[in-house]
Amino acid sequence: MRTSRSSDVLPLPVRRALRKLGHDIRDARRRRRIPTAIAAQRASISRTTLVKIEKGDPGVAIGNYATVLFVMGMAERLADLADPRNDSTGLQLEEEHLPQRIRIARKDKGAKEE
Repeated sequence: MRTSRSSDVLPLPVRRALRKLGHDIRDARRRRRIPTAIAAQRASISRTTLVKIEKGDPGVAIGNYATVLFVMGMAERLADLADPRNDSTGLQLEEEHLPQRIRIARKDKGAKEE
């Protein structure tokens, strides 16, 4: 089998993550006892594309991955992938940019209090 050029330039952790995602999708389909032909039909993709997804092929469009997740009833998990609440590094960096001290504006001396 010939590998795509895009998989040659992907970092190893990314390739592993895609492979794991594909295997998890395959396992979810099998647990639900959905044949490949029916899953592919519901996702409006070919069986070949579904097989590529289940292998974690990086050349398959992310929309196809998302549609297969939808067919499996797992689309809501996709929405939480880059959720800021789960981004500990981003939250830590954002916290470093917060002001150290908050100054309260003084009232003008010449203004009358009511």
